[in-house]
Amino acid sequence: MSRDEERIWYAALKAKDARFDGHFFVGVSSTGIYCRPICRAKLPKPENCTFYTTAAAAEQAGFRPCLLCRPERAPGTAPVDASAALVHRAKVLLEENCGSGLSIEEIAGHLGCTDRHMRRVFSAAYHVTPVQYLQTCRLLLAKSLLADTDLSVLDVAMAAGFGSLRRFNDLFKNKYRLAPTALRRQSPRTQSRDNAIVLALGYRPPYQWRQMLDFLAQRAIPGVETIIDGQYLRTVHLVSAEKQPVYGWVRVGHRQGNDVLTVTVDPALLPVLTQVLARIRHLFDLFCDPHAVYEVLGAMNAIRPGLCTLGTRLPGCFDPFEMAVRAVLGQQITVKAARTLAARLVAALGTPVATGIEGLSHVFPSPEQIVALDGPIDGHLGPLGITGARARTILELARAVVREEIDFKFGAEPETELKKLLAVPGIGPWTAQYVAMRAMGWPDAFPDTDFGVKKALAPRTLKEISALAETWRPWRSYATVNLWNSL
Repeated sequence: MSRDEERIWYAALKAKDARFDGHFFVGVSSTGIYCRPICRAKLPKPENCTFYTTAAAAEQAGFRPCLLCRPERAPGTAPVDASAALVHRAKVLLEENCGSGLSIEEIAGHLGCTDRHMRRVFSAAYHVTPVQYLQTCRLLLAKSLLADTDLSVLDVAMAAGFGSLRRFNDLFKNKYRLAPTALRRQSPRTQSRDNAIVLALGYRPPYQWRQMLDFLAQRAIPGVETIIDGQYLRTVHLVSAEKQPVYGWVRVGHRQGNDVLTVTVDPALLPVLTQVLARIRHLFDLFCDPHAVYEVLGAMNAIRPGLCTLGTRLPGCFDPFEMAVRAVLGQQITVKAARTLAARLVAALGTPVATGIEGLSHVFPSPEQIVALDGPIDGHLGPLGITGARARTILELARAVVREEIDFKFGAEPETELKKLLAVPGIGPWTAQYVAMRAMGWPDAFPDTDFGVKKALAPRTLKEISALAETWRPWRSYATVNLWNSL
């Protein structure tokens, strides 16, 4: 790291600048602790500071996490930093699967490379090995669960992916110089009213929460999603490390003064907790650096004042297949009409779940369920008002997902997967771009033929819109959301 970088990062630490939160951590030699740049503790002297790009690198250097600023709550880095890079996709998979017991070799297999190559590029980018990064992910998750929930230490160890209580205790004491039970005694907790798991996920302010909630509310699938008292709730169906189906619900709220989203998780989802948290981060775009986006898109306000709002997030998705089907259903019809079709599909083919929450009654049909339907797909989806062409497209999408021929999960390589999507009969440029934007989290997707985009930029021609959008790279997805919100 250069002297100039160190000076910039120390200035950000001195200013408690939230724009740098998650981009670096500072190890303080006089205390042996590492902090986020927004930490409110006494400012350390420059000569006592060492800067790291990841929490894992700080921990490998011998520092333990600050109990005040809570490094486990720091937001991640934006996908645009390495949108098509192997190292970013590896980081995403490690974070999502840190509790599943997935090995480094298996993760490398998902990425289509050898584990040796993955270790080499990962270490070059983050200055720690994938194993070290995975270990820090597990320790920080365990720290959060100990501090914020009443789960037993054994349940914490298992949820964080340690495999055994003894291994967890030994590693925790070795790294943090504190027993898990001692940390718990230092962390006052509030009991959840429904015995659910309540955690906090940080973001870089500002965050246009009401804007995000309105967007999701307009597209919420009845039975699967709902908005209650300014919070987003949905049903969940995931598969555990033991290949067992797990069902439950989540609730996401906003705590603006602390720059965090509160995530309440059904205890039944504990075996897949890391998957749930990873998908919530994607759905609510917690990796975003809003000032970096606004630096480019602020020029949109020259078109019309207020067209671009600082803090606008890119709504992602929780279930990529659900989102892809929703995109197909939304082809050339209104948002409201597509929502109606999705509701019928869920009522007919979704799996009922008991949540005890009004408005949450089913999980969305899985691709395996669609593929397993007997007879022509038109016979199942036609009576729901879904055209034969769209029904066949949904079936082909389901088959491609089951065969693992298409990967449109968060962190996938958009250029590669877009070509595969466009090869599916019934998938055109608008649908592919929409899936890339919301399912893959690609920040530079742009559905230039979208009705809302054309309406917001009227009376410009399609050619003029495309030319204008070139000035919005690499944030065209965020530009699209701002255009939609302006309507």
